[in-house]
Formats: sequence, structure tokens, C-alpha cells
Amino acid sequence: MRRGPRLLAFGLAALLAASACTGPESDEDKKDSPGAAANGDVRVAVVTHGSAGDAFWDVVKNGAEAAGKQENVKVTYQGDGDPAKQAQLIDAAVADKVSGLVVSMANPDALKDSIGKAVAAGIQVVTINSGQDKSKEFGALTHVGQSEQLAGEGAGDKFKAAGAKKLLCVIHEAGNIGLEDRCKGAKNVVGNVQNLQVDINNLTDASARIKGKLQADASIDAVLTLNPAIAISARDAVKEGGKKVTLATFDLNGDVVKAIKDKEIIFAVDQQQYLQGYLPVVFLALYARNANTVGGGQPVYTGPGYVTEENADKVEKLAEAGTR
Repeated sequence: MRRGPRLLAFGLAALLAASACTGPESDEDKKDSPGAAANGDVRVAVVTHGSAGDAFWDVVKNGAEAAGKQENVKVTYQGDGDPAKQAQLIDAAVADKVSGLVVSMANPDALKDSIGKAVAAGIQVVTINSGQDKSKEFGALTHVGQSEQLAGEGAGDKFKAAGAKKLLCVIHEAGNIGLEDRCKGAKNVVGNVQNLQVDINNLTDASARIKGKLQADASIDAVLTLNPAIAISARDAVKEGGKKVTLATFDLNGDVVKAIKDKEIIFAVDQQQYLQGYLPVVFLALYARNANTVGGGQPVYTGPGYVTEENADKVEKLAEAGTR
């Protein structure tokens, strides 16, 4: 009976001795462990080619910040439409030693070196929205967005079903490969597609150029815009021209949803940009905390979806809340 307490004391002493040998996990050890980011020290920089105040990119930002709050991740968001300035923002995030980087690549070649520096520094990268074809090559974990060419083909299918014979595809950013892919996709289906370059920063001129093109070519019976602001400029051009033209667009804002409800625009291709902000932050948090990867080497698609007269009311309410 007396030997029991002695054995218990001996066992406790051995346990304490073992603890003393190994000691508590040091801060350096914690940094290197897979669960190192479990206490809210994951920092993600989101750097896009969308300027501040842009309705589309504001929704992306809302998604990223919502995921940051949910996952206890510190999220910073910056955007610049100048590829050189966007590259500088990426370089600054790398110098700041963030945990993860979310990047849109409207001009991939201009960002290649900066993204390469991030990957070389051990910073995990998720690309979004554009540049899908270069994402894996540049070393990103995955790409979140839509296949722009497939989305263009989907738009082409809808135009064809509406009876369109010749389509004018309006490109609002020179050198944006994603926009060019949208027009290519539509051409794969409709066949007779002509591109028109306009300037997103001059909506009045864009409307005039679309109107002039419609007046100069009577065979154009459909217009596809690739931006909601340009869509409204095109709507105004069609109204002023007095010609029956089927009009549709990529992406949403309140004016586009109203125009769909008023039957001025027959549909909008919705890439659900809220998810393009939200999902990458979740993916990077999962990687930092649990070494999870998503996509299996393939992109994670957020679209295309379609907003039509049938679902416009529901989407309108969500758009007002900043999530669509």
C-alpha cells in the first residue's frame, strides 16, 4: 500500500523531467509549424488592377474583407489600373512579408517578375479575375474567376438564341487579355463579330463611338459590352440611334439591373466577383493553418452566371448590399 504513492511520485517526476528537456515551443518553432497561423497572424494583401471607387472592384474588396473577418485574417486591399504601379504594390507587399497575396492579372507579363519575387520569398499567391492562363506558370496556388472565353461563348449562345446575326463587341481597356477572350468566345458561337475599342474613362465618347458604328453598319443587330458603365453608354447610343439592337453586357451595377428589368438589356454575364475576393482569403488561411490546397491544379470557377429579367429583382437587392 505504501509503494503506490512512491510510484506515483516517481512517475510525475519523470514527466516533469521530460518536459524540462523538451521545454516549451519557442516562437521560432511556432513560426515554422503548420499551425503557426492559428492565432490570427495571417496577413493577406489583395492587389488588383481595379481603381478605388470602381463599383465592380468594391464588391471584390467587400468579399475579401468579409472573409478576413470570418477567418481572423488581416486583409489589405489596393488597386491600380496601371500595370507598372500594380507591380510596385506587389513588390511592397512582398517587402512587408505578408502571408499570402491575391492578384488580378489583366496584364500578366507586366506582373511576372513581381509575382516571381513573392513565390521565391515563400509567399503563397492566388490569382483572380484575369490571367488564368498564366496563373500556374507563375507559381500560384490556384486561380479564382471565370474562363473568359467560355463566358463569351455562353453570351454568344444567348445572342444566337435571340436571333443575332452580327455582333459588335465593345472593349473598354486596351491590352486586357480577358476582355479580348470574351469577344473571341462570342465569335466562336455567333461567327460574325466585330470588335470596337473605346475608353472606359470617357463614357460620353464611348457612347458616341458605339452610336457611330451602329449608324455606319446597318447589319449590326446586337451589341455586347464588357463593363456595366459601358453597357449604359451603349444603351443610350441605341436609344439615340433609334435602331432595334439586342444589347447585353458582362458584369453588374444598379443601372444595369434596372435596364434588365426595363427590357433594355436582355442579360448580364455575372462572374460573381464577391467570391473572387472572398474565396482566395479563405484558401490562403487554410493553407497557412492547415497546409490545404484547393483546385487540384485547376482553376476555381465563380462564373459565368446570368442575370435576366427572371432573377433581376433578387439580384438587385443583393447588389444594394454590396455582395453582387
